Amino acid sequence: MAGVRNLTQVEAAERARLLEVTGYDITLDLTDGYGNPGDGTFRSTTVVTFTCREPGAETFIETAASSVRSATLNGEPVELTGFSAEKGLTLTGLAAENELVVDADFFYSASGQGLQRSLDPVDKEVYLYSQFETADAQRVYACFDQPDLKSVYTWHATVPKHWKIVSNMPVEGDEAAGPGAKTVHFQQSPRMSTYITALCAGPYHEVRDEHDGIDLGVFCRASMAQYLDPDDLFLITKQGFDFFHEQFGVRYPLPKYDQLWVPDFNAGAMENFGCVTHAESHYIYRSQVTDFEYEQRANTILHEMAHMWFGDLVTMRWWNDLWLNESFAEWASHWCSSHATRFTDAWTTFLSVRKSWGYRQDQLSSTHPVYTEMPDLEAVEVNFDGITYAKGASVVKQLVAYVGEDSFVAGLRAYFGRHAWGNATFDDLLTELETASGRELRKFAAQWLETAQVNTLRPIVEVGPDGTYTRVVVQQEAPADYPTLRTHRIGVGLYDLEDKRLVRRDLLEIDVTGERTEIPALAGVKAADVVLLNDDDLSYTKLRLDEGSLAVVVRHIDGLDSSLSRALVWNAAWDMLRDGEMATRDYVTLVCSGLPAETDINLTTWTARQAATAVAQYADPAWAPTGWARLAELARTSLAAAEPGSGWQLSWARSLITASRTPEEQAVLRGWLSGENVPEGLVVDTELRWSLLQSLASLGAATEEEIENELNSDRTASGEREAAVARALIPTIENKARVWAELTGESDLPNWLNRSLLSGFQSAKQAELTAPYAEKYFDVVADVWARSDSEPAQEFVQMGYPVYQVSEHTVELTDTWLARDGQPASLRRLVAEGRDGVVRALKARAKDKAAG
Repeated sequence: MAGVRNLTQVEAAERARLLEVTGYDITLDLTDGYGNPGDGTFRSTTVVTFTCREPGAETFIETAASSVRSATLNGEPVELTGFSAEKGLTLTGLAAENELVVDADFFYSASGQGLQRSLDPVDKEVYLYSQFETADAQRVYACFDQPDLKSVYTWHATVPKHWKIVSNMPVEGDEAAGPGAKTVHFQQSPRMSTYITALCAGPYHEVRDEHDGIDLGVFCRASMAQYLDPDDLFLITKQGFDFFHEQFGVRYPLPKYDQLWVPDFNAGAMENFGCVTHAESHYIYRSQVTDFEYEQRANTILHEMAHMWFGDLVTMRWWNDLWLNESFAEWASHWCSSHATRFTDAWTTFLSVRKSWGYRQDQLSSTHPVYTEMPDLEAVEVNFDGITYAKGASVVKQLVAYVGEDSFVAGLRAYFGRHAWGNATFDDLLTELETASGRELRKFAAQWLETAQVNTLRPIVEVGPDGTYTRVVVQQEAPADYPTLRTHRIGVGLYDLEDKRLVRRDLLEIDVTGERTEIPALAGVKAADVVLLNDDDLSYTKLRLDEGSLAVVVRHIDGLDSSLSRALVWNAAWDMLRDGEMATRDYVTLVCSGLPAETDINLTTWTARQAATAVAQYADPAWAPTGWARLAELARTSLAAAEPGSGWQLSWARSLITASRTPEEQAVLRGWLSGENVPEGLVVDTELRWSLLQSLASLGAATEEEIENELNSDRTASGEREAAVARALIPTIENKARVWAELTGESDLPNWLNRSLLSGFQSAKQAELTAPYAEKYFDVVADVWARSDSEPAQEFVQMGYPVYQVSEHTVELTDTWLARDGQPASLRRLVAEGRDGVVRALKARAKDKAAG
């Protein structure tokens, strides 16, 4: 964690015991003194008032500044000798009531942490936005940077005259500040945590609306204004407010709600109170997209909105409850989406996209309980993972089913009412849910939140000579290292094949406990063609199908009317593949037979991506060319059958680009790029052109000159990002050496460039070319980690790991590195996760080879 203090939980608890922060007044100068945007550093003056329960005590305040001009505590100078950004300022001789004034210069950020500064290549304008989670507010102002030291904030900022500036609260007023500049003053905020304070500034394009007394705003860079679709953004926002107001019983508490789509963002979005930031690259569409993308965007908008209550109004005390913050928002966004928006099958998407992320994360060597102690901030940084988000949300979903939705909502309302503007823990929420439901929940919580890994449920079916069940048992399995057998509330669906349709005859809800749970209600019942465990996806578990059911669904998966049921079957097949129980070639056969009839574009999109991953990582290398040919043929035939101009046509075109390997397939892509033999209705627009060019570049069929020519016609931030990926993909020894040198050099790369180079450096098509970098990775990974900010450091560790070098040699290299002393625990965790992927791929490839 370069550049900030790695605060420990012990330090935070002691400081919270000692202090109460009564107010911040923050003044920033974001100009060069002549009315132009500042560069390099900016000046920040913080006045913070706080009380101390033990006068005479000592504490510290985070100040990740480049330099401190002056600091006074109660009028006396603060000792600055030995100051560093990593340590902050030591404050001694505290009074009962204190005023600290810190005047300092801080660095603008290029890593997306702190105050990010991005230059738009189109109009050469500068755009700023803040990103403070987990603890990066200290990169902008001096603060006690922990979630349970809430306070009120008053912002002032001097900016170029033509800029707009947005913070948590509305503008109070502004005044001239010399030639070409103005100083903007904001209203004082209610109490909130440092990590959700915000300030964004630049010549942003702005559209405003109003709903139910809330002033709404959406913003983007001026050069992206033509692509902003405010009508859809406002629609989802209004639907979300109406739903959450009705369910939570507490109104959104601020007078305005602004959302900004910003460049160079590291995550999907951030829930700054009343000033939400979203990733422009993810959610502003310059070209045609499908409903898959629109649903992902709606989910993100609603996720961040849910945080206004759960996270912002009521905030976790320490990062141990990060899981609850994110899990609740993850659950609530899908809950709202399925009830209040056009995306009524949101729970299907949750299962196929989000839950599969949780399953994958939970089976890594780094698995951890949903609830886990966070000893320090460095541990928190690597815990924004599939367990924290997706598994946690699955547990919340189960909790809702366990206590009943009405009781859950009643408990939530009581929780918000009791803890508004303060900090709370999961135990506080459980208390309210127990009161509302009358159920004891501590055992449920311990079983699901304090244990790691995932169970597998497998049906054991015995059928008598008369065609009725003699016995049906649900067998629960757990990994040897994590032997917990949990209580699952599941649905058991019985399906009969009728004229190629799989019709659900019955749905039994049962509790699965222990290793074997018999279903006596099925004894003597006519056997179904398919028995589907966990139907309606109530529980967090992997599932298997019995041999007869699997044989039927392989031929008739499209016969299931419910997209959620189909998603369960697709997920079961994917799990079997990854666990070495199904050969890659058999999985590809299932995909090629079942996917053309799939009617849910989210399932289609995600399953096609998984099929590509299967061939790239889990197929016997000798069979992989056949796998790619089959996926290419699937895409070709489905593309030809798709309605011209539809999202389906675009989805299958993307799949064909991914699968293309042969000279003949290259020629098709080359033709599309030059406007020849383009399928009717397919618009080869900006983003699709980049996809085509990157695919050709990865195969050695595109030149630097072509990439530069394409960039000249798209000289935008997005274009520069895509061109960097394309250049990094060029498959020559010299080019890979150049990219590696940039990635591992001493100079800090902007986060967008670091990510683009990593995206293009390794490719499934170039495993042999990048093989020498497996050893080089382990030579440099610790140095890159030590000198980089947390986001680019994590990206290098994860994306630079030799994932396509699926061999025992890669495992040995990793083991040798892991055996070294002195590596930070968070870094070791991420490297070990890379190893897990290679070990799993080796097992899957062995299964596929045996099947051949």
